[in-house]
Amino acid sequence: MKVDNSEEFTRQNSVPIMAWDFHYEYVKELKALSDDLKKVSQIANQYTWDEKQLNINERIKNEVVVVTDLDLRIIFASSGIKKMTGYKEEEILGKTPKMFQGPATSEKDLDEIREALKLRVPFEKTLENYRKNGKTYKCRIDASPVFNLKGEVSHFIAFEKQDLSA
Repeated sequence: MKVDNSEEFTRQNSVPIMAWDFHYEYVKELKALSDDLKKVSQIANQYTWDEKQLNINERIKNEVVVVTDLDLRIIFASSGIKKMTGYKEEEILGKTPKMFQGPATSEKDLDEIREALKLRVPFEKTLENYRKNGKTYKCRIDASPVFNLKGEVSHFIAFEKQDLSA
């Protein structure tokens, strides 16, 4: 004789509806992170970077990663770029980070960044940047040239985070 325990099973394994929304957002973030890691790994493999030295896998969890070519054209931005700037990755690809700058951005800081880029040395700066909606935000930028296995600079990588303390 078969006993139907489906009602008891349902009662024991029910989950509040609110948990599904939370779970969905978490899964969506994990997928975006996974996709970002795959994309940046493909770029790293193509240009023979030392991914471990760049610490991308760890930093991409808490910071926005932006990769530019030597002409400073953006070739990759992690999914966090939308939350920070309002722009989707496809809206900024091929453009330069200058698109985030405006009247409130310090010209002195920009000159120092240009000099660091010219000298191919790392830099850290906090800039007043602009979102898609025109509002400003403080952006902490930790950027470095990226070298291939031949020791040549192939790209620049920036780890960016909204600076809430400034």
